[in-house]
Amino acid sequence: MSSQPSADEPILVATTGGTIDKVYFDASSDYEVGESVVDDLLKQAHVRASYEILSLLRKDSLELTDADRQTILESIGARPERRVIITHGTDTMTDTARCLVSLSERTIVLTGSLSPARFARTDAVFNVGMAFAAVQSLPGGVYIVMNGQVFQADRVRKDREQNAFVRC
Repeated sequence: MSSQPSADEPILVATTGGTIDKVYFDASSDYEVGESVVDDLLKQAHVRASYEILSLLRKDSLELTDADRQTILESIGARPERRVIITHGTDTMTDTARCLVSLSERTIVLTGSLSPARFARTDAVFNVGMAFAAVQSLPGGVYIVMNGQVFQADRVRKDREQNAFVRC
């Protein structure tokens, strides 16, 4: 097996919930995490690379537990794909990224959005597209792709005041 995946090897896209998949029902309700829209985003973008969607969780990232992170780690670790995108809520994305470093022989890219993908004005489409490109071009390791930037998992944090990810 070569150290880099070939271009025809499928990409695993694991969904965990977060703002990217939130749904707003009416004026009197809160946002809830709904069915993932990532497959629709990739189809709308006419993505031709082979990929598979794996729905792992449907949670706001603030509700994720250590057991949930262990589930993500074990689920990804049990899969044969060497290129993985994980859609995730932004509040605890860095925690999950750090949990995945034992799988750094794979290329794992976490991404999400600051507004739901179902909104007309959202960063979801750009972030998912950028993550899809990044997972095909980066070497093995765990990364976060947000705000038009690629970050190594152990050198990034979310700055809540700026509502952006920054290097640390």
